[in-house]
Amino acid sequence: MKETPRKKPLLLLLQMVFYLCISPFFAQEKPNIIFILADDLGYGDLSCYGAKDVQTPNIDLLAQNGIRFTRAYANSTVCSPSRAAILTGNYPDLVGVPGVIREKPTNNWGNLINDIATLPLKLKKQKYHTALIGKWHLGYQNPDLPNARGFDFFKGYLGDMMDDYYTHQRAGINWMRENQKEIRAQGHATDVFTDWSLAYLEKQHKQRQPFFLFLAYNAPHDPVQPPKDWLAKVEKRAPHLTPERQKLVALIEHLDFNVGRIIYQLQKMQLDKNTLIVFTSDNGGALKYGASNLPFKGGKGDFLEGGIRVPCIVQLPSQKTSKIIERPIMLMDFFPTFVEKAGGTVNPNLPARSIDELLNKTVNETPRNMIWMRREGNKFGGNSYYAVSDGTIKILQNNPFVTYQMYNLSKDATEAKPLEETVESQTLWTFLLQHIQNAGKIPWQ
Repeated sequence: MKETPRKKPLLLLLQMVFYLCISPFFAQEKPNIIFILADDLGYGDLSCYGAKDVQTPNIDLLAQNGIRFTRAYANSTVCSPSRAAILTGNYPDLVGVPGVIREKPTNNWGNLINDIATLPLKLKKQKYHTALIGKWHLGYQNPDLPNARGFDFFKGYLGDMMDDYYTHQRAGINWMRENQKEIRAQGHATDVFTDWSLAYLEKQHKQRQPFFLFLAYNAPHDPVQPPKDWLAKVEKRAPHLTPERQKLVALIEHLDFNVGRIIYQLQKMQLDKNTLIVFTSDNGGALKYGASNLPFKGGKGDFLEGGIRVPCIVQLPSQKTSKIIERPIMLMDFFPTFVEKAGGTVNPNLPARSIDELLNKTVNETPRNMIWMRREGNKFGGNSYYAVSDGTIKILQNNPFVTYQMYNLSKDATEAKPLEETVESQTLWTFLLQHIQNAGKIPWQ
């Protein structure tokens, strides 16, 4: 009787290599998600969005291989409300964050609702590992820290802005944390956040678990403090620019370089084949620091297009397609989009709309009303101001003490000529007033 042939050692070794190295890619069907959020990056401050004095080859590459939105809107014109909307799929004042969250109670204008279903919590239910690296700006103590809001891992900065990109402090306080432990970091914050992200990707590469990485840079928020060697390159290349503009250009180009480091790492580990990447900004660029939001008027703090229309690029897994989408979207729309791609469901009553179909094919545009708001202290006296649009007609205030103005964006995207109020605008007024009434029921202090 013949013996059953035994497998040769080399064959066993090859099977083991396949199992350890190849099978993880087949075991994970859900896409990894990386959401890269710049801070105060203007619509006109990327070369793929028309900038002539800024060189952003890595972000441009994302656009060349992906989808570039020309009408992506932040949900507010400042930081905390925009981030609250991204993480909840809702208008910021309906989740308790009408304005900027600060460590001083006398100048704090928000408190994220405690029991809200955040994006990382929704993704954790779909077996994702969730991480936030970089800026948080939605609370300074529990229950408002990132780990308590659904992030498995947090390594970054709790506060609003740094007084120095190298000391990472605000008014002498170090807000750098790893989860809830205070840490000290060495180097420029943009480099530091990238280094931490690369280490996270290396770790996740060894797992069979899909991940969601929210990478939130401080750049190019003031203080406009690029590394000296990056500034020297811009000064040499573009001596005609003002010193203010040279510094901002250098800070943005340094940010672009670090985005390139992330892209290269994904390619090196072949994670790009199953990773969705989004790059965008939390609001428009700050004009007083030399930002460009061209061709639009206004900047950070305004509800003119320059304050809320932001660059937004999406690169889909394993797809290289250069596509431009002109349909209006809001950053909160990534909440249902990501949850659906992960296999989950969202509350149908949320105002955010999934753009999954829009990313993959051409779909008919459904009319939609959109609202922007901000509450602020200091010279604003703790008052709110608003904007509302159906994508064509837009009604806005630029601060609480001026009258509303109306524009037709389809004919006047640069908001050069205010219109007289029409009967058609009454629908927008009604929508806005109902929103204000509903938001008045939400505690935020």
